[in-house]
Amino acid sequence: MNNQKLSYEDFPVGRSFPLGPVTVTAEEIIEFATEFDPQPMHLDEAAGRASILGGLAASGWHTSSIFMRMMIDSYILQSRSEGAPGIDFMDWKKPVLAGDTLSGESVVLDARPMRSRPGIGITKFRHEIRNQGGELVVRAENSVMIRMRSEAAA
Repeated sequence: MNNQKLSYEDFPVGRSFPLGPVTVTAEEIIEFATEFDPQPMHLDEAAGRASILGGLAASGWHTSSIFMRMMIDSYILQSRSEGAPGIDFMDWKKPVLAGDTLSGESVVLDARPMRSRPGIGITKFRHEIRNQGGELVVRAENSVMIRMRSEAAA
């Protein structure tokens, strides 16, 4: 493991990490929906406009995948992450439409050593993603297991 990567100790409560920006294209929306969520509002602009979503809209699962990639690019790959035990919640607050540019931040809410896994800490994050108009599109919370610099730190 590369010790120059961010360790548990580098994630104090209150630290924030920027997410994005990422622009979502119609082609991406249709490609994802075709494979994973082939509902009309995710496949066709006219069907999206006729729906309550107001246009060609990314599936919530697509939005979640974009958000995951934003975390990966911001800090997960630069850390000693050991994965996540799950997600506390993910709220899709507003549709993500073709052409939207998403950005946001992840903020550390809590951090503690794991009793069951010496040398690993668990870090809880709150995430908020907004579109180019500043409108909240996703709010989520989850914990990530991150290796400590040394097991003795546990």
